[in-house]
Amino acid sequence: MFSTIGYFICIPFAALLRIFYNLTGSYGLSLIFFTLVIKLVLLPFQMKSKKSMVRMNRMSGKIQEIQKKYSNNQMKMNEEMQKFYAEEGINPMSGCLWSFLPMPIIIALYYIIREPIVYFMNFGGRAANLEVLQKAKDVVTSLGLGWTTVRDGVDGAYAQIEIVQHISTNINTPAVQNFLAENPNWVNVDYHFLGMDLTVMPKDAFGALRNGVTVAMVGIILIPILSGLLSFLLSKVSMAGSQNQGAAAASNRSMMIMMPLFSVYIYFILPAALGVYWIAQGAFSIVQEAILGKFYTRRLEEEENARFEAREADRKRRMEEAKELQEKQRQQAAQKKSLKEKRMEAQEAKGKKKKPSTTEAGRVGDRPYARGRSYREDRYDTED
Repeated sequence: MFSTIGYFICIPFAALLRIFYNLTGSYGLSLIFFTLVIKLVLLPFQMKSKKSMVRMNRMSGKIQEIQKKYSNNQMKMNEEMQKFYAEEGINPMSGCLWSFLPMPIIIALYYIIREPIVYFMNFGGRAANLEVLQKAKDVVTSLGLGWTTVRDGVDGAYAQIEIVQHISTNINTPAVQNFLAENPNWVNVDYHFLGMDLTVMPKDAFGALRNGVTVAMVGIILIPILSGLLSFLLSKVSMAGSQNQGAAAASNRSMMIMMPLFSVYIYFILPAALGVYWIAQGAFSIVQEAILGKFYTRRLEEEENARFEAREADRKRRMEEAKELQEKQRQQAAQKKSLKEKRMEAQEAKGKKKKPSTTEAGRVGDRPYARGRSYREDRYDTED
């Protein structure tokens, strides 16, 4: 079941690699173009990942402040971190998820390189490919040739490469001619690139140097070293602008050293063709990271400036509204005070106004109440 699933995973990659090989006739160039197309296909996902990483780097100072503030309360720190991520629109995992995509691709490519008859060539399905593989074995055996086997006659890891090379080098023999006529989809793969045999493992090239130093063998040895250097440079470019401190910074430094060394080791013990792929992958990734890093740094700065200006405009608007409200309240208070003062002044004026006294108004001489409604001043006067 797993072999069937692996076959269907490898088939689209093998078809793409075969297209470029048929166009260029160079296994090395086909690997480089294959890498470029894969990078372009994955570019939208890697753009999203890079944007998240740049944003995380720019927000690392605030993240460290939260971690420091709630260092003694893990639950509260997690709550504040989640709140901060939600407010800023950050997914802390998005920068890591897509970084694992090259791994299944390189595993698929490894099987395509080491088993060209089953994966690289197309005879109509896995069963048909295995049938052609058996026929190729019979032809090679009839030529008195063999291939690497392990215990109990089990084929070695790179047996199919040896079988393809035997067919290619004996193409003029009748048995091979009949075999090729019966299987027109057969591809006589030439694994050479810039004079180097890409099926050779760099670790084995050291032994070949005993028979004489050649440019091809030196190039094979340099492939894993170059892949490690590009991995290191890619890490430097990817982490440029990172403001991590403490444990995070130490972890990043360790990764910058360990991953390139691991890369060198892996490509020393695998066919050089995989090293060519990883070199192309590293070169394209460095260019991509440099461009995307500058692009998203500038874009995020513009977004932050826009948000800052929006917050400033909102703050000024709220301040103006507060001032207007305060002025309105002051005017209302002044108006109330003015009305109150007027009432008080009216009351004071009313209090100051003297009403005529009944006693004074009705006084006539010594008689205080002499005046009345029918009072006439000359009433008691007599005429002489």
